[in-house]
Amino acid sequence: MSLIESHRSETDRYAYPHRVLHWLVAAVLLFSLASGLTLGYLGFEGAMERLGRAGTDFLYTAHKSLGVAILALMTLRLITRLLYVVPDHDPPLHPFQRILSTAVHHLLYLALLAQPMLGWAATASGDFPVQFLYWHLPGVVPVNEALSERLFEWHGWLGWAILGLVTLHIAGALFHWLIRRDKVMERMSLF
Repeated sequence: MSLIESHRSETDRYAYPHRVLHWLVAAVLLFSLASGLTLGYLGFEGAMERLGRAGTDFLYTAHKSLGVAILALMTLRLITRLLYVVPDHDPPLHPFQRILSTAVHHLLYLALLAQPMLGWAATASGDFPVQFLYWHLPGVVPVNEALSERLFEWHGWLGWAILGLVTLHIAGALFHWLIRRDKVMERMSLF
């Protein structure tokens, strides 16, 4: 690879901090969705029956901690998005692909910032502990059982929407990597 090609390939990529945060969010989100889907499927009683008190407590604490981690990582990710230039696609995307890509990315950012805040508010309003690992965080809303139920319902629906958006995101990445072979995947790769 020539020096010009090497420079061009680096300028076509996202800044390294942005790439690291992308993959950190992806890893934390994988575990968060898995724990959330498990809790949604089993419910509290089902989790207690199958996992016992210690397993249920661990699953809830893990899910809450992962949510707080996503909120922190997405805040950092938003900052890096504002600080660093987003590279142009080379070759440029078809207008439909650009619109779809932009919409999915913006909706993912919005959902991944809103979801942990919804979970935090639902947990606090239900008078449950808001935890990050072993630390208890302050509630952000007063106790209100009806509000808690409504917020947990929205939290569940938004979780399914995130799963759909992530599926679209991965499908788009695979399309570019395996079918178009247009180096879009290299833009976000760590190496």
